[in-house]
Amino acid sequence: MFADNTLTPKEAIRLCALGTLAQADAPMRYSELANAVRHFTSRITGPSLDIMGTSIELLKYEGLVEPVEGLGMEDDAVLAMTEAGTNELKSLMTSRIRAQGGEVNKLITTLKLRFLHILEPAEQARQADLLIESVDTELARLDDLRLSHANDPGHLAAWLDHDIAQLENHLGWLEALREKMGVA
Repeated sequence: MFADNTLTPKEAIRLCALGTLAQADAPMRYSELANAVRHFTSRITGPSLDIMGTSIELLKYEGLVEPVEGLGMEDDAVLAMTEAGTNELKSLMTSRIRAQGGEVNKLITTLKLRFLHILEPAEQARQADLLIESVDTELARLDDLRLSHANDPGHLAAWLDHDIAQLENHLGWLEALREKMGVA
């Protein structure tokens, strides 16, 4: 993790793999897990070597998954999550979210929403609060930029208005999600 307790691109892939395995609620073949991770992440970020450079095989060496049939990638082993993997998944799911946008941040936010149901209700609500805080921070940043360049020629102000409207829409959606959770 970064010093601010936010996920690195490698950890985003780890979150995707462990969450996919946990959500399957059954062991998965190495190839099936790798394809699921590749498919999901590339649909969010587009093809990216920075993101996909992390091997599922590392999860085995780190003790987060274990083969229950076969040995590894070479024989398409069937992998199950270990207790350490379950603990790591919770740690990844409860990490903070960086305020600034970007493809990795979008991937992490999407993964958190995809696997939010795995967490206990109170932790789900806490994660929703973190997502709301992240959007609030981004909105404040863009509002300040918009104010600073309100009289500039060109199309910057209109583009910022567009981005701000999208963020306000995201914020409304997250607040509705948080309210639907009904956890105090």
